[in-house]
Amino acid sequence: QVQLVESGGGLVQAGGSLRLSCAASGRTFSNYPMGWFRQAPGKERECVAAISWSGGGTYYADSVKGRFTISRDNAKNTMYLHMNSLKPEDTAVYSCAAAGGDRRWYGLGQRAPTLYDYWGQGTQVTVSS
Repeated sequence: QVQLVESGGGLVQAGGSLRLSCAASGRTFSNYPMGWFRQAPGKERECVAAISWSGGGTYYADSVKGRFTISRDNAKNTMYLHMNSLKPEDTAVYSCAAAGGDRRWYGLGQRAPTLYDYWGQGTQVTVSS
């Protein structure tokens, strides 16, 4: 059974930092792109960051550029999202996702949810003002 499990969410004050982790089990994703998505109440799900299988390609939403950093450790089958300078508008449920059949890196296009085959349940991030 393939599972993606997020951890590291929580409540933080504005300006603070959090590190999210996404641990994969059941298969390896070391050769596939992965991404972080978020959804706030009443808003559409958006991709905040994505990373190619090697880590050489990354995508960031404009709203998080310069504040968030995505990384992965293929030996551990784990992906991370380092979030700095958090703002109240970053409050959302954050979910990780992994492609399972298409290894290609689409650059800006990698933000499309349809490119991902596996999804985690999500972790809540709440930023207080």
